[in-house]
Amino acid sequence: MFGVTILGNNSALPAYDRHPTAQLVTLNEQLFLIDCGEGTQMQIARYRIRHSKIGHIFISHLHGDHYFGLIGLITSMGLLGREHPLNLYGPAPLIEIVELQLKVANTNLPFALLFHPLEKDGMILDHPKFSVACFETRHRIPCWGFFITEKRNPRKIIREKVIEYEIPAAFYDFLKKGDDYINKAGETISNELVTHANVPDSSYAYCADTKYTESLAEHVMNANLLYHETTYLKELEERAITRFHSTTVQAANFAIKANAKKLLIGHFSSKYEKLDEFLLETRSVFPNTDLAIEGVSYRIN
Repeated sequence: MFGVTILGNNSALPAYDRHPTAQLVTLNEQLFLIDCGEGTQMQIARYRIRHSKIGHIFISHLHGDHYFGLIGLITSMGLLGREHPLNLYGPAPLIEIVELQLKVANTNLPFALLFHPLEKDGMILDHPKFSVACFETRHRIPCWGFFITEKRNPRKIIREKVIEYEIPAAFYDFLKKGDDYINKAGETISNELVTHANVPDSSYAYCADTKYTESLAEHVMNANLLYHETTYLKELEERAITRFHSTTVQAANFAIKANAKKLLIGHFSSKYEKLDEFLLETRSVFPNTDLAIEGVSYRIN
């Protein structure tokens, strides 16, 4: 299972029962939290998410609507007896803020908080089954987007065939990588007889707060699902430019530039009560678009 659940889809001010930015990415047994706006832990409780399963938190930048919920979530994890490490990724000053908050509260966490500062574009987490890269967006302060990839072996086992050819389970990982099998009689069992091509890797791109910048597309090319902020409708393009945000049409054009399969839009300004127009404007340019709706999970494939 590879998918993203929206916990918060609004911009700076909570409004109309919409919360500041937070998303939970599920990748098989892994849970990643991307941004942690005010009220995130309440949303986690509301949607019955086990925050003890969250192993990695990614904070895009230090505007409050993207991290003011972080210290509350971290301390709650401690109060609930978490013991296994928590990995935190964000701009370098973030750890100073967290440590100050813990210090003035005389709080000692019962688990290791492992901080990884975001300093340059590139890989920040590389695991045999997934990877995470970061890239700097164009915002008023340093801000980072994230590209999460589910790694898949190039070949997939055909169960009845490996049984037929009596291939031991210990060799399955080699088959998935494309190796042939030589049995005890010295006969070579061609890989193509017992496997077939797997589906390609899947990816999720989180393009955080940013002024419309086509050059960023190189960091998120061919994403199965691309999230891009759309703070404003197209009529407020000038405001979007001056505030280093994007509009509906700009997000749609970016998705085309990045060759994304599907687009998810969010970070809506609190000046808008209804979101219908956001979807209409974006779909007029990039039809395969959905609104990032709180509580909804979007499959990545």
